[in-house]
Amino acid sequence: MSIRPLVVRKYGGKCLATLADVQRVAKDVTSLYQKDRAVIVVVSAMGQTTDELTRLAYQISSRPARRELDMLLTTGERVSMALMSMALQDLGCPAVSFTGSQAGVLTDDSHSNARITDLRPIRIEQSLTEGKVVVLAGFQGVSPRRKEVTTLGRGGSDTTAVAMAAHFKAERCEILKDVSGVFSADPKLIPQAHHYSELSYDQVARMCFWGAKVLHYRSVELAQAQGVPLFVGSATLPERGTLITQGVPMFEQAKILAINSHPKVHHYQVAGQGMAQSFEQLDKALRKMELPWPQILASVHDPSGWTRFMVTGDDWSLASLEALAQQKNEWGLSSLNQVMASVTLSGYGLSCSPVLNQALELLKAVDVAVEKVITHEGSLSFFVSPTDLSKAMSQLHLLIESSAL
Repeated sequence: MSIRPLVVRKYGGKCLATLADVQRVAKDVTSLYQKDRAVIVVVSAMGQTTDELTRLAYQISSRPARRELDMLLTTGERVSMALMSMALQDLGCPAVSFTGSQAGVLTDDSHSNARITDLRPIRIEQSLTEGKVVVLAGFQGVSPRRKEVTTLGRGGSDTTAVAMAAHFKAERCEILKDVSGVFSADPKLIPQAHHYSELSYDQVARMCFWGAKVLHYRSVELAQAQGVPLFVGSATLPERGTLITQGVPMFEQAKILAINSHPKVHHYQVAGQGMAQSFEQLDKALRKMELPWPQILASVHDPSGWTRFMVTGDDWSLASLEALAQQKNEWGLSSLNQVMASVTLSGYGLSCSPVLNQALELLKAVDVAVEKVITHEGSLSFFVSPTDLSKAMSQLHLLIESSAL
């Protein structure tokens, strides 16, 4: 194994949108390698490739088989890894590319939303020992039981990078994107959003769970569990970013750090004698129809025998789940025909503070009706009409602007 300090770098798809972008990134990686660093580069698919491949799948089939969809989508990262390795070699930097299965990324049997169960990166270890830069296709792995290619879900390349950094005890894991770190809101939606130079794992995981696109929340949870030093920054301005650490608890002091959203939150119900049985029925339906588990934001069981779920996910998965729920099915899954948007304030000490009332008053002042609220020590989530989402985001960001940052 190489004795040089190891850095794991993950580049997002927008950083690799064109061949010129790939060549620029290759120069950055070569520069890092020349500073006596061992390097693992994890790449996403170029630009909008994943969306384009998904669109093709749904044009050919209204309900594409999840196995075949994984086979299709993993080609995007394979293109990126091969081109990156070629670009590095052209610069005189020794490099080799691997798919997730070649790299020993082992997962469960799920398609479209698999979880990593183990790493056996024998070929990566050998390549690092030989002094090569390893270029790894993110977002993918292989089920050892079924010997099938799997994908890790949207943002899965982040999880690949963190898992590799944890296994090899990397100096740090850098997630480089088209934004310069973590902000109090999406700066494309809220131009006055504040940039943070440092946040805790808990804070960022909560932001991402409730809609921040900067990282996949599972990757942050993994980084925290494994103690991986995590940095999120811009591929073009790497000196400006956000360091994610354990952080220091603030106890009694309430503070709002960010506002994030899910534009579409669907409501479903499943018949069952209890919540456990309802979840079992939902699991059977998803497995039978080869659908990935959605992100469940809340669930409640009522005495009439129904468990109601509030879920979100990518557009394609939600559309497939909605089509199933609109039909009569053997699992008792039905749609409540209700779609809302969530707007979440994240921070700490929020549940026992005046923030909830202040937020409701601000929304009332601009005629935004709040249909549901979910409270947590570190977050307050308001569910509103999708048509009111932009207005609610701008209004609630005033709470961040008015506080001392």
